[in-house]
Amino acid sequence: MAVVNTSARLLRLLSLLSTRRSWTCADLSAQLEITERTVRRDIARLRELGYGIESEMGPWGGYHLGPGTSIPPLILDEEEALAVAVGLRTAAFSGVSGSDQAALSALLKLRQVLPARIADRLGELDAAFTHTARPDDSQISPALLLDLATACRRGERTQLTYRDGAGTTSTRRVDPYRLIYTGRRWYLLAYDLTRQDWRTFRTDRIIDATATGQATALPDPPDPAQMVSPGVALRPYPVRVTIRLAVPADEARRLVPPTVGVHHPDGDDATIIDIGGPDADSLARYLLSLGRPLRILHPEEVRQAFLARTQQLLEDNRQP
Repeated sequence: MAVVNTSARLLRLLSLLSTRRSWTCADLSAQLEITERTVRRDIARLRELGYGIESEMGPWGGYHLGPGTSIPPLILDEEEALAVAVGLRTAAFSGVSGSDQAALSALLKLRQVLPARIADRLGELDAAFTHTARPDDSQISPALLLDLATACRRGERTQLTYRDGAGTTSTRRVDPYRLIYTGRRWYLLAYDLTRQDWRTFRTDRIIDATATGQATALPDPPDPAQMVSPGVALRPYPVRVTIRLAVPADEARRLVPPTVGVHHPDGDDATIIDIGGPDADSLARYLLSLGRPLRILHPEEVRQAFLARTQQLLEDNRQP
């Protein structure tokens, strides 16, 4: 009978259980070349680790995988690991899942443990795949984004080669903190050591990122969404409105995402929000769609557009 260490045997047992609907104790014993008593003992160990292994009594009964009590290690073969990595990559770089940050984190963890031959295949796919960006968006290298995610995760000081909006290229020494996805672009939130202040960097403008091996020293990190919000929600638009929404800050952020407005709590039950838009009428339509009590603080042109639309709604629904 082959001698195999316990950890390897448990992994082999788990792999077998995942390959078909049910296994008898005798079948598992034969496959693993161990006694039935050892099979039962190993099943008990896997259950302690959180695997939901269920058993059925009778001559045709056996063991099969069911729901677990926690999230245990997952056993994947090479093709499955590659498929999961490709799926996570798509979710992270497209934002379609709504969990782009979680997908990027999971992809980073998976790539760290992939065998070199699978990592090489994934790298070949990275080189072959092209993301079709919007006309005003630039491409970002998946490898660069993963390098930035690694620097954030490890807390490692990084040197950036960065091109600003005017096209000027500079070298920045930063302490990376978080990557933020707004639905259109990825941003890096980092402490700029030269300027001694927190900055956000559009990742599609980062030409190169080199880890220095030094640990980061982050002084009171700010809220990532609040740092990115002004540039995304206000800067691109010619018209801005400030409103007071009669809901707490958490609910206000659900109604008006940080990519749409910049939030300032006003007591426990109200929130001041700055919102940008292409014109006063578009902002008035958006404010009406919120369906919540609000007061327009300024400017007057948006207030008048809002009143005009409200009046039109009243006229359209007046009883004949």
